[in-house]
Amino acid sequence: MASLRFTPLYDQSSLGGHEEDVRTVAKVWFEHDAHESVEHFVSDIPLAYVDFRPHDRFTGSTRYDMTLLVRLFLLKVLHGWNHETALVEFLYQRPSLCCRLYTKSVPDQSTLWRSWHRRFTTDLRGTIKTAARTILIKAARTGVSVPRELPDTCRHQRSDESRLDEQSVLECARQLTNHVSQIVYRGFSLDRGEGCEIHEHAFTDLQTYLGLRERLAANEGARSFAYDSQRDRTPLGHAHREQIRDLSVERIREMYRRSRDRLLDRVAETTVFHRAGIVAIDIIEADPFTGDRSGHEAEIIGTKEASDEYAYQWATVQLVGNAVPLVLDARPVRRDESRKGIVEDLLDSVEDLVHVDNVLMDREFDSQHMLEMVSQRGLSYVVPKRMRTSEKAQAKRLLRRDQDRYETDRRLHLGKNEWHETTLIYRRKEDFAHDDHRQYSVFMTNRGSGHLRSTATGGKSRAGTGR
Repeated sequence: MASLRFTPLYDQSSLGGHEEDVRTVAKVWFEHDAHESVEHFVSDIPLAYVDFRPHDRFTGSTRYDMTLLVRLFLLKVLHGWNHETALVEFLYQRPSLCCRLYTKSVPDQSTLWRSWHRRFTTDLRGTIKTAARTILIKAARTGVSVPRELPDTCRHQRSDESRLDEQSVLECARQLTNHVSQIVYRGFSLDRGEGCEIHEHAFTDLQTYLGLRERLAANEGARSFAYDSQRDRTPLGHAHREQIRDLSVERIREMYRRSRDRLLDRVAETTVFHRAGIVAIDIIEADPFTGDRSGHEAEIIGTKEASDEYAYQWATVQLVGNAVPLVLDARPVRRDESRKGIVEDLLDSVEDLVHVDNVLMDREFDSQHMLEMVSQRGLSYVVPKRMRTSEKAQAKRLLRRDQDRYETDRRLHLGKNEWHETTLIYRRKEDFAHDDHRQYSVFMTNRGSGHLRSTATGGKSRAGTGR
C-alpha cells in the first residue's frame, strides 16, 4: 500500500486525469489486433464518468451534450482540419460512425464553431489537443494508419539574436519547474513524521531552486526562496539539509526512477523520442569536498584529475544525440569499485526502459573486458582510447603523411587465449593546438568508421570529444 502515495488522485472533472486516461487506454487499445481505426477509438473511449460541467460555459441550454462534442472535436484535431465544415462533411459521409457516436443528427457548422470558441473553456480545448496528439502517436507506434503526420512537439528554434536577460531566464526556469513538478514531484517523498505544517513540495521546490542557481548555500537559498516562491510556509535551511541528508542512496535512486518513468511516459509521446538509441555513460564529480571525510573515505574519493582535492563522483547514463536529452539513471562511484560493474549496473537499469543501440563512453572505460561485456549485450560502442606507445607511433606516421584518418583492426587479449576484436580509428582533430601526434584522437569501436561518424555527430559532447 505504500506505493499508493505516488499515485495521483483525480476527481471526475479533472482534465489532467482525463489526459492520463487517454494515454493509458490508447496504449492498450491500439495493441489489440482487431483495433485498426483512430475514429473507432474516439467513439469507444469511455467518457461517461468524466464530469465536463465545470468546463461548459453553456450548461443547461444546449441540444448537444459535452461528451459528444468532445468526441467530435477529437476527430477534428486528429485530422488537422482548420474549419468545422470539413468535420461536418466527414460525418455526413460516414453514417456508421455517427451510429457508433450515438448521434442521430450532425451538428451544423455554426453550432460546432460556437461550441469550440465560446462553450468550451481554454483548458478543455488544450486537453482535446493533447489527447489527440497522444492518440496519433500511440496509433502510429502500433502500425495503425493515422489521418495526418505526427506533430513534432519538441522542435523549438531560437535565433542567436534573441538573447535572454537574467530575469527572463529565471522566469523561464520558474515556468519549467512548475510544469515538470506536475510530473516529477509525485515520485519523491520525505519521511517527515506527524505534524509538519510545511507542504512536502516546498522541500522539493527549494531543492530545485538551489540547483538552478550557482553557489547558493542552503541557508541563504532558503531565505531567497521564501521571498521568491511566495509560499505561506517554506523550510529553513537547516531543516531542508536534515531532510535531504537522511535520504539513503538507494532511496534516492528509487524515487528518481519513479519520476524518470513518469517523464519517459510523457516524452515517449513525442516524435523526437523515436530517435532514441544512443546512450552515454560518464563519470562526473561534485565540487571539491572541504569538510571532514572521516568514515566516508570510500565515497569521497578524490577528483578525476591528479590533485590533492577530494570529491563525490557519480556515474550517469543518459540519452544523447538526436533524442530527448535525459539522464536515465545515476549512481555513486566508490573506491575500488570496478568500472565494468558500474557500466553493467547502469545498462541493466535502462535497457528495459528505452531502445539502446549504441553506447558512448569516455576513455576511462577503455578496458578490453569492458568492451567485451558491451559487445556480448549486442550493443555497439565508441570509446576514446588512451594513447600508448604503438598508438603514438602510428599517429606520428599519419602526421608525416598528412593523413586525416586511418582505420585498423586490433585484437585485445582477455586472458586464457581469449580475444576481443575491435577497430581502432585515428582521426585528426578539427581544432588542434599541437604540432605533433597529439593532433590525433584514437577511438575504439566494434563497428566501422561510418558508425563512428554518425555516432560522433549525435553524441559529440561525449565520446566524440575524447576527454
